[in-house]
Amino acid sequence: MLNRRDFIVALVAACATLCIVAAARSQGVVMQSTAFEWNSLAVKQTDVGSVRQFFRSPTATLDELECHVTTLNPGLQSHPPHKHLNEELVIIREGTVEVLVNGEWKKVGPGSVIFNASNQLHALKNVGTTPATYHVINWNSPGMKK
Repeated sequence: MLNRRDFIVALVAACATLCIVAAARSQGVVMQSTAFEWNSLAVKQTDVGSVRQFFRSPTATLDELECHVTTLNPGLQSHPPHKHLNEELVIIREGTVEVLVNGEWKKVGPGSVIFNASNQLHALKNVGTTPATYHVINWNSPGMKK
């Protein structure tokens, strides 16, 4: 039989457990190890080409990890120069692009990697005669999305 003290301890433990579960659910499901098959991704047409979304999810160490692939038509720019709090990597898969890095436009091709630092102006445009395809990986460290 439970005495008053045991009942209060059990009640506090149950409430704490429910609060932890609720907090975990509000943060979204943490992405687990997985593989994403290129041909199974939906292709969404855009005004400048197309995009394939791999994932956008919290992880065990990040508030959010996001990866997509953009295909940019020849002569077009993904968007005007801009900056944002999160950092990102861009990995060129095919085509020739110019990227705005530290105030200068630099031409890069397949296999090249671009790092866009937090709050630094950047942009990307396809300067080739064929579509340019590139992977974009964004992350938000803990506390950045608040």
